[in-house]
Amino acid sequence: MYLKLARRNLERHTFRTILAIIGIVIGVMAISSLGILGNSLRLTAHEFIGDIGNELLVFPGYESGETEITEKQYEEMRRITGIEHAIPVSSEGDAIDIRKESTYAGIYGMHGDDMQHILEIEKGHFLRGDSDNCVVGSRLADGYDLRVGSKVTIKDTDFKVVGILAEQGSGVGVSADQAVIISHRMFSKLYDTDGYDQVIVQVRNIEEVEAVKAAIENRFNRREEVVTVMAMNMVLEGANEFFGYISKFLMGIGAISLVVAGVSILNVMLMSTMERTKEIGIMKAIGASKKEIMLMFLLETVILGVFGSLIGGVLSFAGGFIINSIILKDISYLFAPSSLLYIVLGMGFGVFTGLLGGLYPAWKASRLKPLDALRYE
Repeated sequence: MYLKLARRNLERHTFRTILAIIGIVIGVMAISSLGILGNSLRLTAHEFIGDIGNELLVFPGYESGETEITEKQYEEMRRITGIEHAIPVSSEGDAIDIRKESTYAGIYGMHGDDMQHILEIEKGHFLRGDSDNCVVGSRLADGYDLRVGSKVTIKDTDFKVVGILAEQGSGVGVSADQAVIISHRMFSKLYDTDGYDQVIVQVRNIEEVEAVKAAIENRFNRREEVVTVMAMNMVLEGANEFFGYISKFLMGIGAISLVVAGVSILNVMLMSTMERTKEIGIMKAIGASKKEIMLMFLLETVILGVFGSLIGGVLSFAGGFIINSIILKDISYLFAPSSLLYIVLGMGFGVFTGLLGGLYPAWKASRLKPLDALRYE
């Protein structure tokens, strides 16, 4: 009976009811869609960094004045137990010439056999031995129409392109998309160096990352910091924490919309209480209790919250689909349980907001005295 009364009372003021529901819909959409965006960003970072979770980056210890990792240090490092691959990398930023056009690119020196462990080839093949050829990144190749067999000039030295890398994105350690990769022999010849800027260490078992990191530091940093070791799994933890804050911040912005919706419901129910004062008086006169009056009003706000939340939840899924398609170009993150949880969370907030907005009007209606209510004009 009370549910029927609540529905009837909402239908009596259809336009006002629709406006209150729209407020809930907007609030739920804002919270859920922004939460999905933040979570999708976190999943993107997790997927990218998770692939290199077993890696360590070893740099020269600048506190000791070192600017390179020497060949001797590299050989000592690769003998440490637990290391599967130790990949020395030299790097510079320099101007290059392609068909009489100049551009800026990253120049990396690597051993040909090491490239396959951290890079993926799309066309051609990796460098072989101490080759005087080169491999180029996908963005550089696309921008200058480079193909296998094209020429790239670095410091007046010509290199033949023997391979084009698959798109990598923003890499950690080696950012290869806008880069030219040559052999260590050619890099040393061009830049007059025998050492390395970093060593990418791939640990055999991800559970041994911390043990290998400690072993490297104990081997080289007994007296002073000769090398600096950075674990990629720590970067992953930092990224998760950072994007967790982003998700909460975005949801906080969305929650403002629900606060507005709650105020709207409060206003609607207060107006409804005033308009139905005589009706409340009659109900009390024939025996309705305070609890029953309060229940009737709360049912109205629950109906508003549930309907608005259901519609908002459906539209949030559509909003998440559009956001992921446009910003991340990948809708798979939308179907992750952690993303769908934000829709449920947004709907829960919507129902709670509706209930909260109706508490005071329901309490006020239940406190009306029958005689005063019947005399009300």
